[in-house]
Amino acid sequence: MYYVGSWLQVILRSMCASSSTIVWRQQIKKINCVSHAVAGKDLEAEREMEAGSMEWKDRIDKWKTKQEKRGKLNHDDSDDDDEKNDDEYMLLAEARQPLWRKVPIPSSQINPYRIVIVLRLVVLCFFLKFRITTPATDAVPLWLASVVCELWFALSWILDQLPKWAPVTRETYLDRLALRYDREGEACRLAPIDFFVSTVDPLKEPPLITANTVLSILAVDYPVDRASCYVSDDGASMLLFDTLSETAEFARRWVPFCKKFGVEPRAPEFYFSQKMDYLKDKVQPTFVKERRAMKREYEEFKVRVNALVAKAQKKPEEGWVMQDGTPWPGNNTRDHPGMIQVYLGSQGALDVEGRELPRLVYVSREKRPGYNHHKKAGAMNALVRVSAVLTNAPFILNLDCDHYVNNSKAVREAMCFLMDPQLGRKLCYVQFPQRFDGIDRHDRYANRNVVFFDINMKGLDGIQGPVYVGTGCVFNRQALYGYDPPRPEKRPKMTCDCWPSWCCCCCCFGGGSKHQRRGKNKGGGADSGADEPRRGLLGFYRKRGGKKDKLGAKKGGAGLYSKKHQQRAAFELEEIEEGLEGYEELDRSSLMSQKGFEKRFGQSPVFIASTLVEDGGLPQGAAADPAALIKEAIHVISCGYEEKTEWGKEIGWIYGSVTEDILTGFKMHCRGWKSVYCTPARPAFKGSAPINLSDRLHQVLRWALGSVEIFMSRHCPLWYAYGGRLKWLERFAYTNTIVYPFTSIPLLAYCTIPAVCLLTGKFIIPTLNNLASIWFIALFLSIIATGVLELRWSGVSIEDWWRNEQFWVIGGVSAHLFAVFQGLLKVLGGVDTNFTVTSKAAADETDAFGELYLFKWTTLLVPPTTLIIINMVGIVAGVSDAVNNGYGSWGPLFGKLFFSFWVIVHLYPFLKGLMGRQNRTPTIVVLWSILLASIFSLVWVRIDPFIPKAKGPILKPCGVEC
Repeated sequence: MYYVGSWLQVILRSMCASSSTIVWRQQIKKINCVSHAVAGKDLEAEREMEAGSMEWKDRIDKWKTKQEKRGKLNHDDSDDDDEKNDDEYMLLAEARQPLWRKVPIPSSQINPYRIVIVLRLVVLCFFLKFRITTPATDAVPLWLASVVCELWFALSWILDQLPKWAPVTRETYLDRLALRYDREGEACRLAPIDFFVSTVDPLKEPPLITANTVLSILAVDYPVDRASCYVSDDGASMLLFDTLSETAEFARRWVPFCKKFGVEPRAPEFYFSQKMDYLKDKVQPTFVKERRAMKREYEEFKVRVNALVAKAQKKPEEGWVMQDGTPWPGNNTRDHPGMIQVYLGSQGALDVEGRELPRLVYVSREKRPGYNHHKKAGAMNALVRVSAVLTNAPFILNLDCDHYVNNSKAVREAMCFLMDPQLGRKLCYVQFPQRFDGIDRHDRYANRNVVFFDINMKGLDGIQGPVYVGTGCVFNRQALYGYDPPRPEKRPKMTCDCWPSWCCCCCCFGGGSKHQRRGKNKGGGADSGADEPRRGLLGFYRKRGGKKDKLGAKKGGAGLYSKKHQQRAAFELEEIEEGLEGYEELDRSSLMSQKGFEKRFGQSPVFIASTLVEDGGLPQGAAADPAALIKEAIHVISCGYEEKTEWGKEIGWIYGSVTEDILTGFKMHCRGWKSVYCTPARPAFKGSAPINLSDRLHQVLRWALGSVEIFMSRHCPLWYAYGGRLKWLERFAYTNTIVYPFTSIPLLAYCTIPAVCLLTGKFIIPTLNNLASIWFIALFLSIIATGVLELRWSGVSIEDWWRNEQFWVIGGVSAHLFAVFQGLLKVLGGVDTNFTVTSKAAADETDAFGELYLFKWTTLLVPPTTLIIINMVGIVAGVSDAVNNGYGSWGPLFGKLFFSFWVIVHLYPFLKGLMGRQNRTPTIVVLWSILLASIFSLVWVRIDPFIPKAKGPILKPCGVEC
């Protein structure tokens, strides 16, 4: 008791010095409770208290010893000792604080926004009621078409607006993350991460851009032993292979330069080209000299890469030959074996200062004729398996080859969520917004897509999480494996002891309570506690059909691996079971004997064992032989590995759509996973966008086609996963992402109706009375108010919002329209459309916006061009008619002109794209314009509205002079 009292005085003295350490108050309260309880307890309780006190003394002594070794405790000066202890206590208290927080949107901004949404919904209902109940009797077809279009627009607005009801902004604390997991002088406990970079065609995706992306990854601010970079070459290009070899050599000098001086960004092309004071915040005198030398090194690196590109443009007839004289295995891009090359991360691959570098691995999966390789989704799944065999980091960050790391601390930003003790276990991924370089200042074709990334995605973050957009996303590997998120263990139901035991047996069939019976199950099933999330897989396979023994394996069934496979495999099961820690022997034998694992993950014992290591890292039996691991990695990227497995169905990136990103995130959310949206002050990643009009439309066409494919598949959010754990507002959001291409049909009709009204003299709206005018005015005011308040809480500029509105019309009447018909042909007729890789402009072009004015003819340009012409013809015809018919015809004309001008103003960026740099319309566009104008002129002559139509019987001359 004397010992407890002395330590109590020490703690009280430290509490007086720092009142913010709440943890120590709790310890004081516990010790007081113990000291008061001893007086009235027996000898056994007193011994337990003394044992607890001794344990607490040991903890304090160990802490003091550790601090003395670091030189942080000074016994000679007690005041300095107390001051340092206080600082240490404050650091410990700070490290226990949350790693992130929600930044609430002020109620003065969000509440008016919600009120206006409700008011707009009410006004919209009254407006639609007026439109339906007051038909235009002289133009019933036009009125009916316009009402159907307006009903669809109202439904689309509801689907788009509801998920934005409760937007969320999040803020991270990197200093707390460092205090908790990466303290100086202690072993780093940050989770390992694997970077994925995907590329297909090195001629359309220049190798210099890919090299910059890889260099920015290798120089990221993260422990080098916990970062690995995998580059997927789906084109089996020797050009990219040689480029990565040059990149690995240049990284030996670039990475230490970046970390020494803390430069941003760490992609050399974009660092040296930025227009800013590069001496800002730099204090080391050698910086200028080393920067000049590094820039010279990079210029030489660019020359070597450009030489490789020039050489690759002329392929020899006998095919490419490597430096050792052997033929390049990927000379036939559609028929080649799997290839893996480890450039960095092995012994001897050190930088110029003798320090280790992150691992860099080149991967080209096997391709053979007759196999469906599933494009990018198949390549990403191959990277998942390769990385699991070689490094098996618990988290994966995937980037496109043209998206470099713009913020070196981006990975730490994501870890603030993924390593959070409470939230991290429920997260499937952390999505970052996409930001772009090389876009013109006015963003003519809305390439930045700011409205989606800064408004829609923040709204989704307040529900179940943002959708996966294909790049700049950090995944939880367990979510990619198709596991369900851990569920909190349900508390047992309250029971009383007044009932006899036989009553419980009758009610529960002799098994006790439901909770007790569930606890007897070693596998845990789907209702296992949060501490055993992996047991759910065992329960999953035990529920399969067929007779099973007590271990869950089918009676009479073969083992997991046949003798033939055991001879081929680089590792045997006995070698790998050593790494399955955290499982009892019964569970381990049951797990590894399940034949269902082979059907689910494929025939690779190393990969299957890696899926059971929740915190990442290789099983102990597999990590001993690196050469054998490479052989196993070659096996898991063979083209037949995924046959009769669940890859692409329930595991990894999901197949069945060219927009595999939306489908993959949707499946994870259906299982109950959550995602978060991370928007650091400095953009995490930046990429290049196709600023050319034709390329931009083809990009939008691919996205829309993928949405149509999902709509016509079994994964359509309208009917998939009911009874699961997908929230309703999240389902509305996913529904909006797959039905928006169908808006192109009513949009095209609505843009054509104004011209038809001007040409025929009819109108879709009858004469307005006072009440109807009020509903029209209220609708327009509510639309304007919604947009203004939305811009207010999101911070999006009005110019970005207007560009988004314009391109919504441009893309809707062109790319979205073609996507609907192509999707119908593909799903119903089996006519597949080839995926076109979007060209990425090289970063060192003399004209920064040369691509902006480049004109490429495509059939996607025909519908918008036609709309512009017919509306212009309609305006001319309407004004001419009003001039001929006098003052009374000008009133109805203004309503028709308003809608036509609305169409032309929204298509104005498209018109500028047709004109090109010199405002000269290409010849083919002129020919199309003349042809279409002639057609509508003939139609105009046939209608002939200037001459009044005769009423009554038609009189013919008799031919006799009366």
